[in-house]
Amino acid sequence: MCRNIRTLHNFEPHATSDEVEAAALQYVRKISGSTKPSKANEEAFAEAVHEIAHITQHLLDSLVSHGPAKNRDEEAAKARARAAVRFGTA
Repeated sequence: MCRNIRTLHNFEPHATSDEVEAAALQYVRKISGSTKPSKANEEAFAEAVHEIAHITQHLLDSLVSHGPAKNRDEEAAKARARAAVRFGTA
């Protein structure tokens, strides 16, 4: 589940609210142990995602980086190349 959580700090362009929300959703899924909550837990699940997304955005806004921002497309290409080597699809 958590393999989908990506580094969001120090990228250009900055992480979107959708990316922050997706990371929060993956985190809550991992912690709760379910990909979809029951009706009884739906509200708590949604509230947790919202709160974690909010605090994650606050963290990202507060972090300071001394290195240059990474290019999102270049980093994605590097990850695809590593995966190709790792899984033999190169």
